[in-house]
Amino acid sequence: MSELKHEFTWKLPARPARVFAALTDQAELTQWFAEHAEVQPELGGAYRFWGKYTYGTPSQADATQRITKFAPSQALSYAWRIHDRDSEVAFVIETDPENPEASIVKGSHTFAESPAINRAKEMIDDHWRFNWGNISAHIAGGQGKMFVDYGDADPNVSLSIFIDAPPSAVFRTLIDPEKIQQWFGVAAAVDPRLGGDWHLKMEFEKEGKKVTSPPCRILDIVENERLSISWPDWRGDKSVPDQKVTWTLKPEGAGTRVEFKHDGFVRAVDISDYPFGWGWFLSRITAVAEGKSLDAVPAEHQ
Repeated sequence: MSELKHEFTWKLPARPARVFAALTDQAELTQWFAEHAEVQPELGGAYRFWGKYTYGTPSQADATQRITKFAPSQALSYAWRIHDRDSEVAFVIETDPENPEASIVKGSHTFAESPAINRAKEMIDDHWRFNWGNISAHIAGGQGKMFVDYGDADPNVSLSIFIDAPPSAVFRTLIDPEKIQQWFGVAAAVDPRLGGDWHLKMEFEKEGKKVTSPPCRILDIVENERLSISWPDWRGDKSVPDQKVTWTLKPEGAGTRVEFKHDGFVRAVDISDYPFGWGWFLSRITAVAEGKSLDAVPAEHQ
């Protein structure tokens, strides 16, 4: 098996000392990263974390992580054994050159020998995407933090919001291509019938190649009440079964209660940063349905 190295960069809304504290204080770690944590803040000290919110480390007996580099406000590394493979996670923290009140975190997660699991590279990528969303929310004050139970047999993203607009206006925001483009930010095409396409025309780069997202398919549609669509793997991996996204609309006073659910994940780690992305898009759907400016919606992960 070959080496697996995943690199990532986080931009966080706090100075390096604050970010370092969020990464090394065991009480803070239990607020955004793990159900349980035990930290000895020194080189060679314990950096143990475990529980239902920790991928691959459900019990205390599994938690053998140790600090391999410790430079306050600057760098942290630790060893972590996952799927019977040794790995090292490393963070380097710097002041954001564009904003002295923010930080840039350059991270990596390296395995000398890749885990013998399906889509190991994607597993590591998704894991750190989720953690970025959580530490961003934690440092920004806590609103929007999410936890994934990695032992859940039916992992999903479930969100609920109130929109101060009638169900007809909210429903129109979900099926009108011009309105979808407003809240999602890309051109859209919709054939509003059972089996019809609901297509976000996204283009992105994957491994140096441009990829265009495939169309979603409408699985259930009841005017002003419900919309369900298929959700193909965002990386374009056709071996991964489609997931499902559902918006359920219920009148609540003069407005609408929207119950959102994204399910059908093969494994809990595949949830990735969807909770934070969908939370952001729901805030934009709210603004569009209520006829308000999108300028008031905070930038995602800021």
